[in-house]
Amino acid sequence: MRQRQSRPSVARVYSYVLGGRDHYGVDKDVGDYFKGDLPGSDQLAITNRHAVRRAVSSMAKQGIRQFIDIGCGLPDPDNSDVHQVAREQHADAHIVYVDNDPFVAGHGRALLAVDSGIAFVEADASKPEAIREHEDVKRLINFDEPVGILFAAVLSFLEDDEDPSGVVRYWTEQVPTDSLIYISHFRSGETREAIATERKIIDAFGRGRLRPIKEIEALFGDLEPLDTPTVRPCAEWRPDDTMEPHKLTDFETMVVAGIARKR
Repeated sequence: MRQRQSRPSVARVYSYVLGGRDHYGVDKDVGDYFKGDLPGSDQLAITNRHAVRRAVSSMAKQGIRQFIDIGCGLPDPDNSDVHQVAREQHADAHIVYVDNDPFVAGHGRALLAVDSGIAFVEADASKPEAIREHEDVKRLINFDEPVGILFAAVLSFLEDDEDPSGVVRYWTEQVPTDSLIYISHFRSGETREAIATERKIIDAFGRGRLRPIKEIEALFGDLEPLDTPTVRPCAEWRPDDTMEPHKLTDFETMVVAGIARKR
């Protein structure tokens, strides 16, 4: 029997919306609100996840063989997690998954850390030093070689006083030249959809910050953006053959992505 939980989890709600089975009733209630009361809002999760896959594939094709996925969430129900995508290019790729949710950590260790080249670290994105100094990070990541750092929506859940720009800057300082940093982030707006989504995120999870485009772009600091504009909606970011051009919905414009290189 599943343990009852009184508060929803970002990772579990996200997984539920994506079709995963690892959630509690309280997570389903929030997910059903998004799907029922804000129809189409599930695209925030869906297009964000698809963009992460394309980001990892792009990084791997540029020679990145080691990745740190910060705020990774639960395993992908479609079996397209970072290690699976990266190893399509590099069978020996090393991956460190990071999340601060104990539920996620338990599942991650069981389902993601399937060999010695993959580790799951239970840690908070807002405390990057603790991640950097973790024994598994030191074991798997060679900071003399380029690293791919992934911030897939996680910075949307860091408050301003947790200094998300400082978190990105910390990792920028740790990795060598030609490392790549990917950021996706929920974008603020004045539409009914944006206002309702932000309100529900804060009510459900007790935290969350949708930011305007200029603030999201500023998170990259002195990194060299690889695209113009620096960020664009996940639903049209670096499209592949599986994506058909279409007019984006308001919800599809609310999660944006970009990738940049350390020079």
